[in-house]
Amino acid sequence: MSFETTEVSDLPEFDELGVPAVRLLQGVLYADDILAWDTLLARESDLVTYFAKIGLMLVVDRNEGMAYLKQVDEDHRSGGYERLPRLFRRTSLGYAATLLCVLLRDEYRRFEDEDLDNERCIVDVNALLEDWKQFFPSEQDEVRLRKQLLAGLSSLEKLKFVRKFGGASDTWEVCRLLKARLPLEELESLRDRLLAAAE
Repeated sequence: MSFETTEVSDLPEFDELGVPAVRLLQGVLYADDILAWDTLLARESDLVTYFAKIGLMLVVDRNEGMAYLKQVDEDHRSGGYERLPRLFRRTSLGYAATLLCVLLRDEYRRFEDEDLDNERCIVDVNALLEDWKQFFPSEQDEVRLRKQLLAGLSSLEKLKFVRKFGGASDTWEVCRLLKARLPLEELESLRDRLLAAAE
């Protein structure tokens, strides 16, 4: 049995469009990735068409300097598009992860309103833990709560909402993607529901 392979010479001529396309498939494309970002802005309509063919929607937030892909909603998957397999799996967040999103989004709001000296929203686990404890019974063991908090941060890291800052496990950067995924109007509603659940 023989298998045909594509030789390098058989590939189409290189197109710069591929650079932002691959970055987007890897996750979030930020404006500080200058070459890929500039290509995205110059070829945005081409990228929109390119990704639409596989059921993905390109979201470009110029104000925040980032772009990412979203799966087209099930309600809009018709005309044959419903036959496409989902590229991105839906992630269902539990209580702890949702709570952490709310706390971190609140930190990002404060950072934007009050911290004019820094370019990044950095949170310290010890300070975050104090807010975290308010949503759990007072008799809960603090060591266990800290472990839950760190596990939550690790799960949100996989979603590109946070990343470790400077290699220290106790210091994390809140990424702009969390702001895009959790707007302020949703933040207030979620916080109220979590507080009610905690009580």
